[in-house]
Amino acid sequence: MQEKVLILDFGSQYTQLIARRVRELFIYCEIHPFNSLPKDISLFKAVILSGSPFSVRNENAPHPDLDKIKGILPLLGVCYGAQYLAHFFGGNVSPSNTREYGRAHLSLANNDDNFFKGVSDQSQVWMSHADTILELPEGAECLASTEDVKNAAFKLKDEQTYAIQFHPEVYHSSDGKQILENFLVGIADLKQDWTPDSFVEMTINELKDTIGDGKVILGLSGGVDSSVAAMLLHHAIGDQLNCIFVNNGLLRKNEFKEVLDQYSGMGLNVKGIDASNQFLDSLEGISDPETKRKIIGKTFIDIFDTEAHEINGAAWLGQGTIYPDVIESISVNGPSSTIKSHHNVGGLPDFMKLKLVEPLRMLFKDEVRRVGKSMGMDAELLGRHPFPGPGLAIRILGEITRDKIRILQEVDFIFIQGLKKWNLYNKIWQAGAIFLSVNSVGVMGDERTYENCVALRAVQSTDGMTADWVDLPYAFLQKISNEIINNVKGINRVVYDISSKPPATIEWE
Repeated sequence: MQEKVLILDFGSQYTQLIARRVRELFIYCEIHPFNSLPKDISLFKAVILSGSPFSVRNENAPHPDLDKIKGILPLLGVCYGAQYLAHFFGGNVSPSNTREYGRAHLSLANNDDNFFKGVSDQSQVWMSHADTILELPEGAECLASTEDVKNAAFKLKDEQTYAIQFHPEVYHSSDGKQILENFLVGIADLKQDWTPDSFVEMTINELKDTIGDGKVILGLSGGVDSSVAAMLLHHAIGDQLNCIFVNNGLLRKNEFKEVLDQYSGMGLNVKGIDASNQFLDSLEGISDPETKRKIIGKTFIDIFDTEAHEINGAAWLGQGTIYPDVIESISVNGPSSTIKSHHNVGGLPDFMKLKLVEPLRMLFKDEVRRVGKSMGMDAELLGRHPFPGPGLAIRILGEITRDKIRILQEVDFIFIQGLKKWNLYNKIWQAGAIFLSVNSVGVMGDERTYENCVALRAVQSTDGMTADWVDLPYAFLQKISNEIINNVKGINRVVYDISSKPPATIEWE
């Protein structure tokens, strides 16, 4: 059985980063809301309490049930988690005299504790909190301080319970990864065996046991997630897998044919369905982005339901859902707010008799790529930029028309081909064009124009949870802008999006 770590989420913007750092140590972990603990805590070998925007002194402060955790399993409190362990177990937490935010340096009080093994004195860490721990619980030992924070790290007596006021998961904490490894490997004794090869082997065996003789229908998109999910299922159940690639009329230029050609040499059983008119007719007159997503999701479900009835023995619907999809779709009743709904998250309607199988549900995007590589998949496919499930529907702001789709396809094609020609494509996480819902004045020849504006978007990221805009060369942007305006009728202005996530999202809708 795979050893794993439980991360309790109190709503911190850094919770997903904790999970990523743990996975980078080749240790499996899961994020659960603080108020929705797993039924069987014994399945986990260690627990981490995340940070939070709340104060432990507030009446509505997140309050987890630690009865089966504290003093039983190795436990690490991070920021809010540290303040929680101090405040509710006999210490004293008060507002900071000044907001403690940014870089600080650790002064180690106990160099002998394995928690700080290999960590140098004055190691840089990152602080982000408005409260501070003035007094520790009785019997607790201070392990480190900073210039402004006396109790920057502590340990509870006779327990494998540790707490730190800083964030080891961010890159600003220079020895953060080492500290996490010390806790998880040195103290909690977890094995570092969460590798792509082990995941493939484990997942294929699980898929065989789960699916049995049933048949699976999987929607392919040409992207990394659905492709890797398809290959895992193919290795597990062979011809029992029936793949469908649906043209929803919102794909990129030439994508329907190119994707089908791409899969022809992979040994997959793929059927192409052109349902463009069905999708576009259902979206006519719709401007709200959430409504667009839901209509597209429902239409996909209708198509799969029809296809399922044509496949004798179809019992499962395969999806390429990955962990950021799951995290971003957590109910607003939990600590994390829903940023947007995902058309491939949330289950199936009652009238469908298919059960869901999601082999990548617990993986981050970079892990998906490594799993694909371990199965020998083509590097060009694995390096393909993410593309939203609803396609160009959420890159066209406002109402969707066939003419807007045609225009955006041409713009996107020029942009993406340009990135490849300039050897920029593989240095970017995701790029695309957005059709803005505004017209602008322009001059072409001797005539005044009043035409459409498009925004170009290119970001760097690891898993899509956070992203920075890419500083593309001015010469490239100049050339692409000229090429778009000169060749795409209906566009007279091109802008470049320089927003990061957060506060913006990668897509505009």
